[in-house]
Amino acid sequence: MCGIVGFTNSIDNADKVICGMMDRIRHRGPDAEGKYVDEDIALGHRRLSIIDVSSQGDQPIFNEDGSLVLVFNGEIYNFMEIREKLVSAGHIFKTNTDSEVLIHGYEEYGQSLLDMLRGMFSFVIWDKKKKELFGARDFFGIKPMYYAVMNGTFMFGSEIKSFLAHPKFKKELNENVLESYLTFQYSPTRETFFKNVYKLPPAHCFTYSGGKLKIRRYWDVTSVPTKSLPLMSG
Repeated sequence: MCGIVGFTNSIDNADKVICGMMDRIRHRGPDAEGKYVDEDIALGHRRLSIIDVSSQGDQPIFNEDGSLVLVFNGEIYNFMEIREKLVSAGHIFKTNTDSEVLIHGYEEYGQSLLDMLRGMFSFVIWDKKKKELFGARDFFGIKPMYYAVMNGTFMFGSEIKSFLAHPKFKKELNENVLESYLTFQYSPTRETFFKNVYKLPPAHCFTYSGGKLKIRRYWDVTSVPTKSLPLMSG
């Protein structure tokens, strides 16, 4: 289990704020922490070391020219297969992590990378050149991703509690989900118990650029090819 946090930067003390957000989810990654902050974005990561337990696997992770920045929570089961294709295409890897496959894969294939992934994941990539944030959640929503747009700031994280450290986060109870909670003991919709805070649905990805958020479904169970099985004779 790891944890990711971040926000579009429109505050003076972004470095301090991202550290505060990471502290809120320290329990998700006790082994290491890392951050990236510039005039446009702030990204943070708490790491639980599983693959490439040396510090080389710490996040954020960058591509070769540093134009893409990644924070990632999860595990990519087929990362070695994808890595081989990327190495053949000329990409240079600095670690043995599945995390680095995501950033080189996005550089090579764009959003089509999602069609290749097998695993549980929640990740965000910042494109410095396009000034665009791209994020995705795995097919079945095993790894969490929450987001909010408040006071001109887009923020995301593995847990809502990380948002409490951001000065532009407005903490309000969302009474609309109380009925669902009393019925199901959780909220079955995108809404959460905080007003204007939402879950990125499973098998969905987003882009945030120029103050506009776009969300789309990239996978559906109905798109999986079926194979007819022969009937068994008695």
